[in-house]
Amino acid sequence: MGMYQWLQYANDDESPEKVCKCSAILQGEKEELQKAKLLTITKDFQKIIQIPDEYYINATQDCRKFKITRKYITIPLSKEEEEFPLAYSMVVHHKVQNFERLLRAIYTPQNIYCVHVDKKAPASVFIAINAITSCFQNVFMVSKPVNVVYAGWTRVQADLNCMADLYNTSTTWKYFINLCGQDFPLKMNSPGENGVPGNAAPSLVEFKSSFTWLEAKFDQVCLAVDEHGQRLSSLKLATEDAGQRIKELKEAYGNLPGSNSKLATKVIDLEGSSLNLPILSGNAYIVVNRGYIRSVLEDERIQALIEWAKDTYSPDEFLWATIQRMPGVSGSTWPNRKFDITDMNAIARMVKWQWHEGSEGSLQAVYPECKGHHVRSICVYGAGDLQWLTEQHHLFANKFDADRDPIAVYCLEKYLRHKALIELV
Repeated sequence: MGMYQWLQYANDDESPEKVCKCSAILQGEKEELQKAKLLTITKDFQKIIQIPDEYYINATQDCRKFKITRKYITIPLSKEEEEFPLAYSMVVHHKVQNFERLLRAIYTPQNIYCVHVDKKAPASVFIAINAITSCFQNVFMVSKPVNVVYAGWTRVQADLNCMADLYNTSTTWKYFINLCGQDFPLKMNSPGENGVPGNAAPSLVEFKSSFTWLEAKFDQVCLAVDEHGQRLSSLKLATEDAGQRIKELKEAYGNLPGSNSKLATKVIDLEGSSLNLPILSGNAYIVVNRGYIRSVLEDERIQALIEWAKDTYSPDEFLWATIQRMPGVSGSTWPNRKFDITDMNAIARMVKWQWHEGSEGSLQAVYPECKGHHVRSICVYGAGDLQWLTEQHHLFANKFDADRDPIAVYCLEKYLRHKALIELV
């Protein structure tokens, strides 16, 4: 490890999580996992792990000191990495600590990072993240931030704006990866280790893209109206999941400040779309090459699809998948079911959905039960999930919450940093 020893996350740091034995946790030792679980629910521990936004605002006044004390990797760790830069879009709306630890885990000087902070995020969140990004020449705030609405078009627009900024800022990056603030890597940065192909066939990632293909017939429109009958939004819905989607929308719009909104639905025929495309569902998070992004920004067929998608429900769940199966798009595959890939076989993101969890040995379960807690039916990982997670082939996992269970993040980041540096020996 030699000259890189100082980059190692040592046990003599100031982190309150350092009392945990990460090696035992990563091996799934029950006694150590029980200790970690008990520690995370104690009031004193919960109090000291909270890092206010002001800490980052003050700490980044001296960028050199901030990068050194936080142990950012400021030189390429290999020639292979240096010659294979990546572009990241990071969409964030809260939890600055989560964002900073994610950035630190994926940061290398040859990559480029676009950060989108939701326009409605608290001022302290924006100021803190802006302060962090200002310490790095290759990390920048998106030029056109938007007000992100849950399951609405603006979630896609946030990524599109970062795609355009990344594409226009640098001509050297090879692949694009989009993230949210509660993601965390499961692999190192090097092309061979992280599953991005490096010098291998340029279409490799696309064949592993994180898309689950399902034909979707959009033949309902859900209208959200306020108490005066004013239309808030209209969203195209697929018949088979309209009931669940309407329930989610009621919750989302019912939580608007001062809102007394209600939902009305009507069925219309949307099959006569002029797009003449099979609409395919898939993951909102992707790993795609530069040519794919060029197509997204310039292909007239995709511009028409984007216009059509702007009033659909959760468009990020079908837009990237549909584009990836369009002939002529870089790395695309033919839209035939023979090419279908599930999220478990893809590489972009590992997400545990509550309804697919089950006890060990269950033939019906896709993965073991969540050891953390659930938010909107998604597992927010706990320390007890790490052994299983580190055995997966995915590049990233979602969700983590350093404010709730920092031990999971702490042990995972220590594991990844050690693995990255030990390879240099």
